[in-house]
Amino acid sequence: MFGYVRPIRDRLSPEEWALYQGAYCGLCHALGAGYGPLARFTLNYDFTFLAILLSPPEEPELRPRRCLVHPFRPRRAADSQGALALAADTSMILTWHKLRDDILDRRGPGQMPSRSAALAIGRGYRRAAALHPALDGCTRENLDRLHRLEGERSSSIDRTADAFAAILRGAGGEAAEERQRRVLEELLYHLGRWIYLTDAWDDLEQDRRGGQYNPLLYRFPDGPEGHREEVGRTMTHSVRLCQSAAALADFGPWQGVVDNILYLGIPAVQELVLSGRGKELRRQKRRGDPPLHRENDT
Repeated sequence: MFGYVRPIRDRLSPEEWALYQGAYCGLCHALGAGYGPLARFTLNYDFTFLAILLSPPEEPELRPRRCLVHPFRPRRAADSQGALALAADTSMILTWHKLRDDILDRRGPGQMPSRSAALAIGRGYRRAAALHPALDGCTRENLDRLHRLEGERSSSIDRTADAFAAILRGAGGEAAEERQRRVLEELLYHLGRWIYLTDAWDDLEQDRRGGQYNPLLYRFPDGPEGHREEVGRTMTHSVRLCQSAAALADFGPWQGVVDNILYLGIPAVQELVLSGRGKELRRQKRRGDPPLHRENDT
């Protein structure tokens, strides 16, 4: 959905990097297998992290697999069943609702890219929603709540961030084991809050020029840029609560990847975005390079 949840590659061991790449490629294959080739365009670093969180704490089997992007040099991908299939289902539900929200937020020709994308994945969304009606209902309810707050031009970043965070908390409810479910609901709630605030700061200039709603513009009418430290503190608080929740779980062979993302990758992304350098993340995405590198570490 946003692409802010990334590891720092050169702080991962070769084995950990192979696991991360295996999850990334495995999720791509799961999307293609479950929902067709167009669904692969919803592949996202945030959903890769979700797939890792949902994975059982045991060593996954990585198999060489070819695809259209890598037809001659196969990549080692994790099995596209189990956690990856669940993450693919979740990806379809959350992406479709995000597109629906984008359509409501825009007028005229600005709606067309989101309308086209929603139409392309509509059949896949309906299939995923039938498999996970509780998650679909939770997502719809909280996005509607968020849209009402946006329509009211709410100045409360807590209320708007809570509506978005509740959506990701719903994704944690899909975990099979009860203890894992409780941990993931807590972790994903605070991660969702962090993503919402990060995206709001990253979009400040674009929303200001386009006249679109941004909670930070209403919370700080004198200019959010003068409140960078205050916004940074509340974002960091959410990250620390994510870390505290993760400390209650055993991620097995994924532990190093999870720790890298929570303790290194996310703080590095936060610093980039708060310093106005979020476009560096988008350039990395266009190059197909999901992780950050050490020079961006904070």
